Amino acid sequence: MDDVLVERVLRAVEQVPRGCVVSYGDLAALVGIGPRQVGSIMKAYGGNVTWWRVTNSYGDLPAPLLERARETWAQEGILLKRNGLGCDIRRYRADLDALAASYERAVTDLP
Repeated sequence: MDDVLVERVLRAVEQVPRGCVVSYGDLAALVGIGPRQVGSIMKAYGGNVTWWRVTNSYGDLPAPLLERARETWAQEGILLKRNGLGCDIRRYRADLDALAASYERAVTDLP
């Protein structure tokens, strides 16, 4: 895996504000790669960033991750959907324009 690409994805995740989420596709569009690549990077390297703020396009997390994220989501004010699989991404999605601006500032030192 390209170290610069990994760093770009991780820095993008770190720009997601508290109490907000983004989808793998949102991050992929921001970084210029595919959502599956984002998922692979998050699986391999995402343990030290705010991984609980990255969901699928429905705002859901796999059950093992959701269990780990549940308390942090509650602390950040993110409520579970009725089905208990994740959050309402329409309600909690970060402002993607503001995220893009923040991301651009965060990666200025990368090639």
